[in-house]
Amino acid sequence: MERLLEAVLLPLGEEFEVQDVDSRSEWRERFGEVIPVLLRDGKPVAKIRLDRSHLERIVQKSRNGRG
Repeated sequence: MERLLEAVLLPLGEEFEVQDVDSRSEWRERFGEVIPVLLRDGKPVAKIRLDRSHLERIVQKSRNGRG
């Protein structure tokens, strides 16, 4: 997922931050073994797998102010 985020977001000038689910007990309880997980504004938008077209739709919605 990190490689896909780099490939799609960085050329668009968008940033992301990698966090360790195990670093926070509430994340560990919330997501358990469902990692990686992609959060946007604290809400999961993708778990386990993320394809390029899904990520591009997420970015487009954000840029259009719909998400």
